[in-house]
Amino acid sequence: MEDLWTVFCGASNCLDNTNIPCGVSLIFVTRPSSCVHQVLIICFDILIFIMFLFTLFSKTVFKSKHVPAFRGISSLRIISAIYNGFIGLINLSLGIWILEEQLRKTQALLPLNWWIMFMIHGLIWLLVGLSLSLMGQHFPRVLLRTLSILAFLFAGITCGLSLYLDILEKEMSIEIISDILCLIGSGLMLLCAYKGYKYEDSNENDIRTPLVVAANGSSETRPVTPFAKAGFWSKMSFRWLTPLLKKGREKTLDDEDLPELHEDDKAQSCFLLFTEKSNRQKQINPSAQPSILKTILLCHWKDIFISGFFALLKTTTLSLGPLLLNGFIKVAEGKASFEYEGYLLAALLFLTKIIESLSQRQWYFRMRLIGLKVRSLLTAAVYRKQLRLSNSAKLMHSNGEIMNYVTVDAYRIGEFPYWFHQTWTTILQLSLALIILVRAVGLATIASMVVIILTVLCNAPLAKLQHKLQSKLMVAQDKRLKAISEALVNMKVLKLYAWETHFKHVIQNLRQIEEKWLSSVQLCKAYNVFLFWSSPILISTATFGACYFLGIPLSASNVFTFVATLRLVQDPIRLIPDVIGVVIQAKVSFARVVNFLGAPEMETANVRVKSNVKPGEKIAICGEVGSGKSTLLAAIIGEVPITQGTVQVYQTIAYVSQSAWIQTGSIRENILFGSALNNKRYQDTIERCSLVKDFEMLPYGDLTEIGERGVNLSGGQKQRVQLARALYQNADIYLLDDPFSAVDAHTAKSLFNEYVMGALSGKTVLLVTHQVDFLSAFDTVLLMSDGEILRAAPYSQLLSSSQEFKDLVNAHKQTGGFETLLEVSSKRYAPSSGEIHKSYAEKKLKNSGHNQLIKQEEREVPEAMTETYRFPSRLHYEATFGSRWRLLYIVTKCPKPTVMNGPSMRLNPR
Repeated sequence: MEDLWTVFCGASNCLDNTNIPCGVSLIFVTRPSSCVHQVLIICFDILIFIMFLFTLFSKTVFKSKHVPAFRGISSLRIISAIYNGFIGLINLSLGIWILEEQLRKTQALLPLNWWIMFMIHGLIWLLVGLSLSLMGQHFPRVLLRTLSILAFLFAGITCGLSLYLDILEKEMSIEIISDILCLIGSGLMLLCAYKGYKYEDSNENDIRTPLVVAANGSSETRPVTPFAKAGFWSKMSFRWLTPLLKKGREKTLDDEDLPELHEDDKAQSCFLLFTEKSNRQKQINPSAQPSILKTILLCHWKDIFISGFFALLKTTTLSLGPLLLNGFIKVAEGKASFEYEGYLLAALLFLTKIIESLSQRQWYFRMRLIGLKVRSLLTAAVYRKQLRLSNSAKLMHSNGEIMNYVTVDAYRIGEFPYWFHQTWTTILQLSLALIILVRAVGLATIASMVVIILTVLCNAPLAKLQHKLQSKLMVAQDKRLKAISEALVNMKVLKLYAWETHFKHVIQNLRQIEEKWLSSVQLCKAYNVFLFWSSPILISTATFGACYFLGIPLSASNVFTFVATLRLVQDPIRLIPDVIGVVIQAKVSFARVVNFLGAPEMETANVRVKSNVKPGEKIAICGEVGSGKSTLLAAIIGEVPITQGTVQVYQTIAYVSQSAWIQTGSIRENILFGSALNNKRYQDTIERCSLVKDFEMLPYGDLTEIGERGVNLSGGQKQRVQLARALYQNADIYLLDDPFSAVDAHTAKSLFNEYVMGALSGKTVLLVTHQVDFLSAFDTVLLMSDGEILRAAPYSQLLSSSQEFKDLVNAHKQTGGFETLLEVSSKRYAPSSGEIHKSYAEKKLKNSGHNQLIKQEEREVPEAMTETYRFPSRLHYEATFGSRWRLLYIVTKCPKPTVMNGPSMRLNPR
């Protein structure tokens, strides 16, 4: 037992001025400077950590009835997180400093009591303090408060004992300062546990239940990703991916096998949060334009802070490697401080590598997730902005440039969060490496610092040049994409006028210009890579040269420590060119996206309407062009912001726009639009929409695949497919925005009788139309002008009382209208089952999958993939080692490992 106290305390007695063994008298428990007191602090810290782990496990094992309502992060929680994180870092730094001084003076790890107490206390306080302050809403309330009370009680007892002894001895020590700071921090955690979180009784399943379910009452939505409900250890070890990996091992994964994203990770939620933060900035400072970068940081600052903690943990544990290596060398030389020092060093090395690996994976994963969220919200912002651009802004930003904003700029900005923490961890890692070098080789470190500073200074002009070249490259890409987009859209004109060769040369010239700037950017990157990859050799040469001239002895311990530390220097130096390149690309792309989002928008026209539509009523909306008819329908479905008043819709809506929207796929897929196939309803739908003859003329009937934007369908066919899609959904309210504008008179008459007055006889219909011949069949006619409803009355009453409506009808009659139009009765049209004679019989076509416009993507199975990878590998081997160029191959491949491992090869003993 005395040997253990000797290992921990450096002696068998607990105090320097006593000869009483540590295990004999319990009076030393009350003395902060005694080893017994320090052992108790370490034991209590470990107990707090075990309880913290139990609390994390209880998140998935126990389902608490009380779920905290998310109301944002309060100021109290932010102050508690900053304060406790600061305390943890102070204790951790103090422990590292004590260890460094002890190694410098005694060249031994013993005694352990002071440095190990501060390091364990700092790490656990940092972890527990930040978790309870920022993520307490994920923990059960009882366990959260119990953990906070225990921490506060122990901190209070320790602080009271330290104050009592310091008052008796009339001196101030570092222990009392640390205990007082910890007491304040534990008090803040206790306040957070009781006041920082608002608890409400709720059911998580009710929140996730979809509002729109199938007819039988069950929803067909896919399960949410397990990451949303994963516990602490599941997220740390990525165990939540195991079910998906097992399923992928058993069969080829399809879209249905992939779970739904968590609500917070969806593009809509990210964009809504971005809009909310931007509007809040406008409220704070209405005269200034909200900063997009600041808004993004406000949206994701919590995740950035957590990933930054993992980055700090990874950098710190990585820097402990050379110190442990120094200890191993001393043990190998027979200079061990105690018998089991080697085992302790091995255990510490194993622990640091585990922490380093876990923290690095969490760092990369969380920042990648943030990057995807940023990319999705910027894509949504660009898409929404495109719909609101003014005519002058559309001339400044072509379709090719807008495509570039989404495919290139948003992607590069989304990649930047992955490299964000590299900007400061690189500096931190270099600083820690220089401190270790000072301890290993002394003043010779100055030579290393001079080489590093010169390397960074030489890179400054290259970084400016790369920024300039990157901007010109993006302009060249915009011009090339603009030319390609215009050529593809107007391909018919190019073919008719035989302009293919001319436009081909134009695009080739633009590609050559882009290639020139791209080669310049890559050449600049190559200079950066050469400069930084050669810096380790220059650093080692300068350092050992300085050691020779200064007469600094080079032993195995400091040489191997220097080599291990040099590898720490290599990683940040190697990443500096990549970080600089990513920062420059993100800066250029961000400026382009900000410029686009700040472009002028169309002036909004206010529509002032007040109307009440009853269920089953047929409403016709008419008026001059630009009177606000389409805007009224857009306001009903929520596409137009409401400045005053409310829009209340109590049933499901089907909307048919004025310009037909067709998705890529077959006609049947466009009509079903994700719904299950009901043959009877499907047959009735295509008959009501006059699509039977069209299907007979198509090569594969309704299975014919439609190209991009419905290129192989006429305007009338696309409009009828859109009407069929709305009818098949069997909604309660139908909003039809001038659906007869793209069809001829005969088809319009058939659609009105069969579709509007027949299939929708029991539905609520709001129809926008310019064809006044149909208006007499509607219950009410809304006459609009300048965004207002002038009159709302039946057709006959409106024709006799409104001069504006009479002028509109007379103007239509003067243009001719329909030459032969069936007399429309004011009564509802009730078709009988015998009036429809034709029916569409589905053809069973052979080889319907061949010669389609769009071919199904082929996927390799694992057995076939083996040969797929084996064949190119064999060709690569034969081309490399079986030809006369193998010597050149070896010469070009060898410099990289030689440059990286050169110092180690020269310094390793034979």
